[in-house]
Amino acid sequence: VYDRALPSVDAIALCNEALGRLMRTGARVVLISGNHDSARRLGFGSELIDEAGVHLRTDPTRVGQPVLLPHRDGSGVVAVYPIPYLEPAAVRADLLEEGSPGRGHAAVLDAAMCRIRADLAGRPGTPSVVLAHAFVAGGLASDSERDISVGGVSVVPASCFAGIDYTALGHLHGAQAVSESVRYSGSPIAYSFSEEHQRKVVLLVDLPKTPGTPPKVEAVPTPVH
Repeated sequence: VYDRALPSVDAIALCNEALGRLMRTGARVVLISGNHDSARRLGFGSELIDEAGVHLRTDPTRVGQPVLLPHRDGSGVVAVYPIPYLEPAAVRADLLEEGSPGRGHAAVLDAAMCRIRADLAGRPGTPSVVLAHAFVAGGLASDSERDISVGGVSVVPASCFAGIDYTALGHLHGAQAVSESVRYSGSPIAYSFSEEHQRKVVLLVDLPKTPGTPPKVEAVPTPVH
């Protein structure tokens, strides 16, 4: 959400303005904390703003609790599972069993996905979306992402998100498809010269009502002034 743990006053004001404009359209907003954010600071008041239609998830213990959004056709719901950035050393005790051999991002993300699949199993026929902040194998990095490697173990396989209808990824700044249903939208503006030739977009995803049906994804260009 922000570019540092203690964001500037101007950055907070801009975020507040953007969320207000989105809410006035009637949109529901789901946000997760990333590796630049202070999850505890960002998560203050999150249960209160849930009521306003802004769903901010920063607590790793809540990964199995979806945000249920009405499907665009007016019948049924879509289960959106927000996974905040999982710093392995910080969340290991929350997500992994004692004595687990896993030590990197793949281990904690796998544990988070186990909780998500357990909840989704109790919602037959419900389309699913996962939000995650990670470096997924197959993605192309630029110079401006902050390193999230831990002991050399930073890359997460795309298979981690198997069975989910659409996975919206954050961290890498270039828009790219890891697979048909696992994608990075990228950053809306360039943050380093290595992003000079990137085409900045946002992704508009049309999620079919039937689980397992590939989503339709449209890349909408964002203006670069």
